[in-house]
Amino acid sequence: MTFEHTLVLLRHGESSWNLENRFTGWTDVPLTEHGCEEARRAGRLMKEGGLAFDIGYGSLLRRALWTLYLALDELNQLWLPVEKSWRLNERHYGALQGLNKAEMATQFGEKQVELWRRSYDLRPPQIEESDPRFPLLDPRYAAVQPALLPKGESLEDTEKRVLPYWHEWIAPRIRKGQRVLIAAHGNSLRALVHYLDGVDCNAITALNIPTGLPLVYRLNGDLKPVEHHYLEATGKTREGDHTPESET
Repeated sequence: MTFEHTLVLLRHGESSWNLENRFTGWTDVPLTEHGCEEARRAGRLMKEGGLAFDIGYGSLLRRALWTLYLALDELNQLWLPVEKSWRLNERHYGALQGLNKAEMATQFGEKQVELWRRSYDLRPPQIEESDPRFPLLDPRYAAVQPALLPKGESLEDTEKRVLPYWHEWIAPRIRKGQRVLIAAHGNSLRALVHYLDGVDCNAITALNIPTGLPLVYRLNGDLKPVEHHYLEATGKTREGDHTPESET
């Protein structure tokens, strides 16, 4: 098979709230030591795989940015230009953010929590603009129109904010021949996989992307996937059969 373009999607390493089993969303929590090592390992895997990049993209959340920088450092490409956007942030979990998933299942029932987590178009309980979890007062979102800032998102909502950024900023760079690395989150990357692979809306909710494991896409001239696989140990690849992980 022939291809013209390389795109790599990298989900951030384990965060402190992943470890605590909390809904994280837009809360800006750090990587754990294990998460930092996952990011470094991702860089080593990409280096062993002969990958190099022209530009990196990340969200405005530190767990994604540190994953990107640590991976680029292992690639000896820390000097690369990096563009950041709120549109690559994780799904906003509204009133669920910061809450323990197991405790929520006890309070509301496992079925309801699973619907909030996995439904394509069902939003979690919304927050008020006065809630400190609403991003309006966060200086990193000062340039974003307030009406665009979420109070709680479904996966469908997340996809609707991610894809305009893909079409306007990322895809044109790829078409020009630039090799792109995107470090982001379970749901923002799931939105891109949904678009690229044309996964059914019901199937996409069950699709999970492992932390710190580079997902390599080979794209044709129309930016349609020719093939994709995960990078693993030296000389090994795994087909894109995304495995279960906490999505936040």
